[in-house]
Amino acid sequence: MGFSNLKIPKLCEFCQKPFEAKTVATRFCSKYCSEKLGKRQKQLAKEIEAKKTLLENSVSKIAELQTRPYISVSEAEMLFGISKNTIHRLIKSKKIPAINLGERLTRVSKIDIEQMFTAVKMPDKSKGIPEKPNFEVGNCYTISEISSKFYADPGTVTNLIKRNKIPTKKVGSFVYVPKDLIDKIFDGK
Repeated sequence: MGFSNLKIPKLCEFCQKPFEAKTVATRFCSKYCSEKLGKRQKQLAKEIEAKKTLLENSVSKIAELQTRPYISVSEAEMLFGISKNTIHRLIKSKKIPAINLGERLTRVSKIDIEQMFTAVKMPDKSKGIPEKPNFEVGNCYTISEISSKFYADPGTVTNLIKRNKIPTKKVGSFVYVPKDLIDKIFDGK
């Protein structure tokens, strides 16, 4: 097969540098780039194979660990995804009971670790939905009314409203605040 006199502009698949190819099927700018890409692909295939074997070994080991009541620190690390230092810190602070059977033979109760790390309660968001405040006439105070009723400085009242995230409504130069929310705050103090 002969070469053509054409010079086809292409990008090398390995180094991404532009070059002029003499055939349509040319993929690399040099033999060096071709060999490097081949080596990289073989290396990636080896890494994927190593990960598969590690995963297969881990699955069988995890299945075995599920049946044992006491596990080593390194097994707890693998099973729960916690670092060894964290487990040792929890043992030292007596948050996790441990049995020391000798040098490097510390065993922890799998049940205690499961209770510690899997009993996370998520807050119920349906309870946290606040009611819309009632800004009708007669159901609101102004800042000056609050300060005169509870003998507080207007600046203090404003800071208290901001700190407690109480909703306000500004109409003209007056700031209205729901009576029930203010009464709750000042009744508690």
